[in-house]
Amino acid sequence: MKARYTKSFIAVSMLATLMAGCGQNPPSSANTRSLQLNLSNLDDLGANAVYEGWVITNGAPVSTGRFTVNSSGVLSQTQFTIPQAVAAAATTFVLTIEPALNDAPAPTDLHLVAGNFSANVANVNLNHPAAFGQNFSTAAGEFMLTTPTSAATNDEDLGIWFLKMVNGSPVAGLTLPALPTGWVYEGWVVVNGTPYTTGRFTDVMAADSDGAGMRAGPLGSPPFPGQDFITPPLSLVGGMAVISVEPENDNSPAPFLLKPLAGPIGAPLAPNVQMIPNTVGDGATLPSGTVTIR
Repeated sequence: MKARYTKSFIAVSMLATLMAGCGQNPPSSANTRSLQLNLSNLDDLGANAVYEGWVITNGAPVSTGRFTVNSSGVLSQTQFTIPQAVAAAATTFVLTIEPALNDAPAPTDLHLVAGNFSANVANVNLNHPAAFGQNFSTAAGEFMLTTPTSAATNDEDLGIWFLKMVNGSPVAGLTLPALPTGWVYEGWVVVNGTPYTTGRFTDVMAADSDGAGMRAGPLGSPPFPGQDFITPPLSLVGGMAVISVEPENDNSPAPFLLKPLAGPIGAPLAPNVQMIPNTVGDGATLPSGTVTIR
């Protein structure tokens, strides 16, 4: 994963002292406490990024350490040592995504989950205001199989557009909450196990980052997220449509772990509007867990 990492979390004057050796565990002593992570549904971030935990103490973030996750979802480290004074003042835990190299001693804008401590335990999830502030349970989507950039009348299976027709006019087919700084939405189709991006966007009523795409035909396209796969042709029927939440400037060839909407792509039959089910309303696939100070 490759991302731009801006630093606009919380102003910190104490970080220069407390953050020396960021990501390193200080030696255990009578003046330290153990911080235990029990987190699930985290993905492998690749070679360019890592996860980093932070506790908020006296209004400032203090690193609790960095870790990676392998392809099976196993954390490289789950127990960290923090100073007793930091543990005693900790009010909130925040998990961020950070660059693996040349990282600055402050959190990025990419806050994944967070939670407040109560009796030394923080239940962390997307709902916390220091993360996304909601869990995407209200996300909804519809799409049409159509090829507006082609003059042909028999190739509708080669294009997907996240819109629907109302009284003869196209309207947005997606209902998605606004994202915090550092995150964007991305559309995908997965055909025969291979993901193909349909573009990145923050506005469901505007064209996405690559318009109709490099494989589109010569005609114009509507100002909504979507893509045509005409040259060479790629039939989307039988594949999957996915809307993911991505770190800004991520260039991974696959969707990120947050996929609010995903569902099968059927044949383009009249009225040619298909639903994308909400996959995370029950929270089963969302990153979550507990962080305990002992």
